[in-house]
Amino acid sequence: MSSASPPFPPSGSFLKSIRESSQLLCEKSNVRVTEVAIKRLLFSQAFAISFKRVSAFHGLAFPLKFASTLAELNLLSVLSLLNFASGYRIQLHTETGRGAWDNIRLLIFSLFLTSSTGGEGDLLSARGMQDIQEQKVAELMRVSLHVERPHESIPGVTVGEIGGPMHELVKLITGTLNETGLILVGAGYPDLGSFVLEALQEGEKAKSKDKIGADVDVILEQLVRAIPAFRDMSVVDGQPIYCFKKALFLIHAVLIRFGSMSPPPFPIPDTSQVPVFTDNVLPSLLIHLGVIDLSSASHGLEYKFPDAGSLDKLSSLLAEASPCTDTDNAPKAIPPEGPTLTVNQSYILRAAAIHACELIVDVARSPDIELPENLEWIRDITLPLLDMWLWSVAKDRPDYRQLERFALKNTVFF
Repeated sequence: MSSASPPFPPSGSFLKSIRESSQLLCEKSNVRVTEVAIKRLLFSQAFAISFKRVSAFHGLAFPLKFASTLAELNLLSVLSLLNFASGYRIQLHTETGRGAWDNIRLLIFSLFLTSSTGGEGDLLSARGMQDIQEQKVAELMRVSLHVERPHESIPGVTVGEIGGPMHELVKLITGTLNETGLILVGAGYPDLGSFVLEALQEGEKAKSKDKIGADVDVILEQLVRAIPAFRDMSVVDGQPIYCFKKALFLIHAVLIRFGSMSPPPFPIPDTSQVPVFTDNVLPSLLIHLGVIDLSSASHGLEYKFPDAGSLDKLSSLLAEASPCTDTDNAPKAIPPEGPTLTVNQSYILRAAAIHACELIVDVARSPDIELPENLEWIRDITLPLLDMWLWSVAKDRPDYRQLERFALKNTVFF
């Protein structure tokens, strides 16, 4: 990961800093997003036909029985904390048959179920997170920490040794749990959910009719200042960039899981205008769909997606999805390997996704845009719904599943 780290944004300006730093980094890196490209997406069959259905997918329905809503909030918080591993997507598919998100969900469910049966303590508690070891994480993820290599002196014989991408990922996960647990124990919190609840309560006090998202700003700041694994920020060529993907995801997840309860068990943040939760999927898909233009980009990014954005490809990708066939329901093939990026390159593209999505919503709501009656709903799209559509449609269509996504290993931010 990058060694450069900017100062925290000023209090009350965390959301503003995400938007402003993303726009500035895009401009500095010559990444272009045009209104023509945005309209092409908004008026496409691919968008119009699938948006309402696909944007409802969120992957936050848990088939688990919780002792309390606070226990569910804690599980949701740890899931958000560990919502990374995208750089190991191909290796995870090879070893487990599942992608990064599904593997992290399985790990969280396993931590919960192991804790519920007793005997090993509560692995989702602050102390359980502080003490968990790599071997236990690997066991619950059902991955091997060993790789095989040829014996130095005996032909045809292989030997196993600790190492490889799964060991690297397990170290990242274990280190994140240990570090966060240590902080929580030192501050006197029994678990991460209790800390998040306190942040939600502080955010509720800051709600304002005059400033939408004032509560989110307070919650976001508390999460980012306290927990290093939420400090998703860097400096690229002297320009600070703030993304805070996992913290924003957690705040919105609280709304999804608890916002429909009456009365809600916790203060529910207003996430209607929060920036998107930028990872590797959103920018990669927006590049393939012709919204993010890298043709003049700096840092070598103009060469990373050489086949994206051509009119032939766009005509297919923006058309209505082809009907599923029997082969579409067959076991999923291992997805293609996408370009491996540097930390700086990945921050530029993630900033581009944040900025592009802001512009997409702006264009959709513009009174200058004439929409047919059956598409008037486009004016009501929100950034979180747009995020969910991009993330989910990347899995929804077989042709989208085969689109390359960039990868960055050794990061705990996405």
